[in-house]
Amino acid sequence: MSSELLLRIRDLHIEGRADEQWLPIINGVDLDLQRGRVLGLIGESGAGKSTLGLAAMGFTRDGCRISGGSIEFDGTDLLALSKLQRRALLGKRIAYVAQSAAASFNPAHKILNQHTEAPVYHGVMSKTESQGDGMELYRKLRLPDPDNIGFRYPHQVSGGQLQRAMTAMAMSCRPDLIIFDEPTTALDVTTQIEVLAAIRDIVEQFGTAAIYITHDLAVVAQMADDIKVLLRGDEVEQADTRSMLANPREEYTKSLWAVCSFQRPLKADVAQDSVPVVSVAGVTAAYNKSADVLHDVSFDVHRGRTVAVVGESGSGKSTVARCIMGLLPPKQGAVLYNGEALPASYKKRTKEQLRCVQMIYQMADTALNPRVRIKDIIGRPVEFYRGLKGKQRDDRVAELLEQIELDPSQYMQRRPTELSGGQKQRIGIARALAAEPEFIICDEVTSALDQLVAEGILRLLARLQDELNIAYMFITHDLATVRAIADEVVVMKEGRVVEAGPKEEMFTPPHHPYTDLLLSSVPEMDPDWLTKLLAERGVDNIGDAAVARMN
Repeated sequence: MSSELLLRIRDLHIEGRADEQWLPIINGVDLDLQRGRVLGLIGESGAGKSTLGLAAMGFTRDGCRISGGSIEFDGTDLLALSKLQRRALLGKRIAYVAQSAAASFNPAHKILNQHTEAPVYHGVMSKTESQGDGMELYRKLRLPDPDNIGFRYPHQVSGGQLQRAMTAMAMSCRPDLIIFDEPTTALDVTTQIEVLAAIRDIVEQFGTAAIYITHDLAVVAQMADDIKVLLRGDEVEQADTRSMLANPREEYTKSLWAVCSFQRPLKADVAQDSVPVVSVAGVTAAYNKSADVLHDVSFDVHRGRTVAVVGESGSGKSTVARCIMGLLPPKQGAVLYNGEALPASYKKRTKEQLRCVQMIYQMADTALNPRVRIKDIIGRPVEFYRGLKGKQRDDRVAELLEQIELDPSQYMQRRPTELSGGQKQRIGIARALAAEPEFIICDEVTSALDQLVAEGILRLLARLQDELNIAYMFITHDLATVRAIADEVVVMKEGRVVEAGPKEEMFTPPHHPYTDLLLSSVPEMDPDWLTKLLAERGVDNIGDAAVARMN
């Protein structure tokens, strides 16, 4: 592995504009990255991880500016380049893999056509050559049907497949540096293994340097050679991964290592005569005239309790949520609210029925209108469902912001583009709470949050549940979240419920083989964990992870 210095950042200062003034985001950070090395950037939401990652490309988001310091890439001062000169590097020698593949691909164009744009633009390959190379990269990344999957549109593949397609697109010009910005955050644990293994294989094969941004400490342990810890724009410490995991020096880093301690106490059993606030009763569903994607799914959610629905991408978790919300009418079965069947379509539900069943969406980037101010995003349901206007509406919005631990004076007038991923997700939570519902579907609500903030959100949701007697359905791939907050667990595979029961029973062996697969796929704080797991599953090559998947 080469020790040649590829990226050198010195005394970097970045500011963001808010309320007619410039506020610091990055405060004098240094960074060195050698060819073939992976640097993990960790820290809580708002630490400046993504801002620093983008700065490594000589780029800042709208409303931000580099106010001091230097950024040298392979001896070239990126800040001295014109936009045209910088554009010649981006995509060709420096590439970026975003957190949300769904928000990054153009939905109107096929995947392979988007893959070929950078190689053709930079003159690296012809379109025909790039298409062939794309198929070969899809093969290396173990995408299914690699010769044909590129001819699908982004919405026609799963989240894990789209994330791997984005990684292939980043590799299309064989760049020297790739910035991975939370590339596995939204993936279930088994798909995450495939993507992590594929990324590591690509980095090793091509000697690519990488910056890996994540809030998941177990993931960064598998991916990074070195770890840099950030807090509110300041560097806390940096060390090689094994040293950092074994002996962090700073108290803040130790606090990151010690998170995930929250776990709700077990609740009393539900009374036998209790009526569930929501019941999914024998639901079978399909999209248009395609094959059924749900098969006779049934479970209950009682008032003041949390049911976690877990399973791989494509298992039917989100489809159940769509049926409950009235977005996908079932072919058979029904959704009951307080014992009475809800109209299958949301269009036929009353305002009160709509108010009582709300949803917090997984991808805040696609769920929040980037042009609308926060006070109006939250204020609209306040006005629609509660009839509050003017000062009363704004006061209620301020209360909701305080509930999710965001200062109203700082966030009321902002837009989603001015927020971090974690902050945007919290706005989504406040929007759902604005209707004062009795039942909330939480669709991967903590997947975009660092562990410290995620734990705070789980504590907040638990407190609200205790105070307001709200029922939650938690769709999640994070089994640590399940352990922390769930009362009952429903495990789904290929549209069917394969196992269900109280949490303490679900985490006690023996397990259904599929549940055992999910439990064994949760990353651990051991740098050798991924390699050991792949070996246990009979995988000779890191990139062959998908082949080892249990049917």
